[in-house]
Amino acid sequence: MVALLPPLEAPVEPADALRRIAFLLERNRAGTYRVEAFRKAVKALKEVGEAEIHDRVEAGTLQQIPGIGKSTSAVVEEAARGELPAYLESLQDKSGGPLVSGGEDLYAALRGDCHLHSDWSDGGSPIDEMVLTGIELGHEWMVLTDHSPQLRVANGLTAERLTKQIAIVDAINRGVGEAFRLFKGIEVDILDDGSLDQTDVMLGQLDFVTASVHSKLKMNSAPMTKRMVNAALNPRVNVLGHCTGRLVEGSRGTRPQSDFDARAVFEACLEGNTAVEINSRPERKDPPDDLIALALEIGCLFSIDSDAHAPGQLDMKAYGCERAERLGVPWDRIITTWEADRLHSWANPA
Repeated sequence: MVALLPPLEAPVEPADALRRIAFLLERNRAGTYRVEAFRKAVKALKEVGEAEIHDRVEAGTLQQIPGIGKSTSAVVEEAARGELPAYLESLQDKSGGPLVSGGEDLYAALRGDCHLHSDWSDGGSPIDEMVLTGIELGHEWMVLTDHSPQLRVANGLTAERLTKQIAIVDAINRGVGEAFRLFKGIEVDILDDGSLDQTDVMLGQLDFVTASVHSKLKMNSAPMTKRMVNAALNPRVNVLGHCTGRLVEGSRGTRPQSDFDARAVFEACLEGNTAVEINSRPERKDPPDDLIALALEIGCLFSIDSDAHAPGQLDMKAYGCERAERLGVPWDRIITTWEADRLHSWANPA
């Protein structure tokens, strides 16, 4: 069950206070530079150890530690004194509540997330930090879906790097035990002809595949439709990610949706047993409401995903839940409400 994190209260460990501040800034779409200061400070504290932190608080020399600045040292000092840091208290009061009104019951019913990124591609945090935050939020499972090789701007994973990541995911699963499961996945680029930007051998080693168009978004309707239909029918593909490619707001500006025959694409999703993603990022809101309604009419499954590139963005599924509930999407047709075993069996039929 995905849930809001309860507010931290004093006393709180300095690193926990810094992590929660970073989380709250991320979920409320603060600038990357602001978040990085707190994430870097967490790493710095881990490197110096608890005893040195205490000594430096007493001596007033915290800012001599690389990665600790004026704002982060104030948080550490207040937490070390047994106080709730003022900045954390302010953020929790202003930004700790629900992100959107509506969809709360569906949000609580979610069990996982089929689309998220780590610093192996274009995410901002290590895999273990994404997992830790997911567990804190009550996720029962998540699918790690870093980018495929063609998306060089996002540091997409070659087959060699993906092989190394698979081993790390296996190690994480051994460490966290049976209460949580991290699935091996990928957000694979859909190439111009509808083929996938990774070898079939490598895709066969994964638990889950989300396929998305990231290039030539202005392709004419007929070839774009064929491209997406081919991907939706591919037995390796489990989710069609942010299908229109549109951007409606945000720092990257706006971008119109791609031109394609949505009925043909969603009928291919139904035939290929491929879920249509409801991408929860506020700058995407993809698909638009009318296309969600069309996919619902056709009988498609859906996946409400965060497309998180930072731990705090895992909470953005609340936006997708509001839309799905408002548009009447039945819960059982939302694969992110399913238990881990059911999801894995569906994604990997015998």
